[in-house]
Amino acid sequence: MLVEKVDQMMEWSSRRSVIRMNGDKFRRFVKAPPRNYSVIVMFTALQPQRQCSVCRQANEEYQVLANSWRYSSAFCNKLFFTVVDYDEGADVFQQVTVWIYPSTPPSNRPPLRSLHPQSPHFHVHSCLSASIRVFRPPNYSGTIALALLVSLVGGLLYLRRNNLEFIYNKTGWAMAALCVVFAMTSGQMWNHIRGPPYAHKNPQNGQVSYIHGSSQAQFVAESHIILLLNAAITMGMVLLNEAATSKGDVGKRRRPKCCTAAFLLYLLVNW
Repeated sequence: MLVEKVDQMMEWSSRRSVIRMNGDKFRRFVKAPPRNYSVIVMFTALQPQRQCSVCRQANEEYQVLANSWRYSSAFCNKLFFTVVDYDEGADVFQQVTVWIYPSTPPSNRPPLRSLHPQSPHFHVHSCLSASIRVFRPPNYSGTIALALLVSLVGGLLYLRRNNLEFIYNKTGWAMAALCVVFAMTSGQMWNHIRGPPYAHKNPQNGQVSYIHGSSQAQFVAESHIILLLNAAITMGMVLLNEAATSKGDVGKRRRPKCCTAAFLLYLLVNW
């Protein structure tokens, strides 16, 4: 019986670093004796209808830890990483009295709240006397994006090597500078670092919130709104400046620009 359980766990682990379990598998391979191996279990909710963005982030970090163990030289049949999804094993949540997810609660310890793989690493070391060296896979997306950008700019300059007057185009440089300013002032860098959701839907009444209630956080939709407001302010000021400095027929050139600028600024004031 024990040999069959270990062989089955090793077979699943060879296919996937994190073994997915339902209620039957959990009771047979984790709770039921005999068992001479240790099991790390993450309780989570990964189905899209649960709208748990933190669960996806925690699952990615949990995968990093499991892969580090699976491909390390110390890998053996004494430790396995598993996951129980609420929609696949709600009875397991009731059995172990876990109602906070994502979590990896060992015995007599509180649920794990950190999303960094070093935190479950310390849980493993302190509870099971097993040390795992975390290896995070390299991310080449930034290098590839930079190489593509350099190649694109280099190819453009090569194709237009006989006519490089566009480099001295003030309007183009101004538009590029404004795009950078809009992106930075609207919080796009914060979104890139923190990875917030686009909006929040209240599960009780279904109301969607695009503005975060705290001054310490924001949604992606909120940064888009700020970006559009900043762009509208800039457009209104540019139109007012052009209307003031333009020459020629006043009715044909200045009046439409002034009206458009006044309309934009009026909308921003009332917002």
